[in-house]
Amino acid sequence: MSFLCIGHRGASGHAPENTLKAFQLAIDMGCPWIELDVYAVEDELLVIHDDEVDRTTDGSGLVMEMTLETLRSLDAGEGEKIPTLQEVMALCQGKVAINIELKGPGTAEPVNQLLAEMTHRSWNEKNISISSFYHDELARANPLYPRGALFYKEAPYIEKAQALAAYSINLAAKLVDADVVAEAHNHGYQVWVYTVNTKAEMQKMKDFGVDAVFTNYPDQFPA
Repeated sequence: MSFLCIGHRGASGHAPENTLKAFQLAIDMGCPWIELDVYAVEDELLVIHDDEVDRTTDGSGLVMEMTLETLRSLDAGEGEKIPTLQEVMALCQGKVAINIELKGPGTAEPVNQLLAEMTHRSWNEKNISISSFYHDELARANPLYPRGALFYKEAPYIEKAQALAAYSINLAAKLVDADVVAEAHNHGYQVWVYTVNTKAEMQKMKDFGVDAVFTNYPDQFPA
């Protein structure tokens, strides 16, 4: 069984999260996958994690209350801009697979539309997965792309994954042990775990039988 390294918001331990710089660094570190977060603003999909810009940019305010022009003018760290999903996919094409987390309201449909264009042109749908804590939104994602059902607290994982026709159960590291992984595998689900930032914790997850870990430090991933 393979054990995958997923660059969490890129190599975000070394470069500003969710920026082209962080994604390029994850690629350079040999990550087979990267993870990012999207909001739909006007007619664009922007790659940013929080519902406010305060933590990750030099701006202040709610993402969904700002114009696209204002958001794109902000410094997201080290001179980087908040990228569009299309820009990230152009950077990653042919180099790395991508996990898109639906963060903002109404993101599934514009993501579906963009992915239809990208897969028609160049991307293989096997190199794309879609995840979300917002399971109602995730249910609207095109089932052509594997779905990751995200959880931050204990829940009936299997039941919810079945309802979503999910591919993977994506869990906070604190929720994971060998029994949880075994049960998921017995029902045909992969287990992807976030956020795992040390070699020791990565090894522990590997020993549990976890399929993939999201990490801010891809360079810590065991060879």
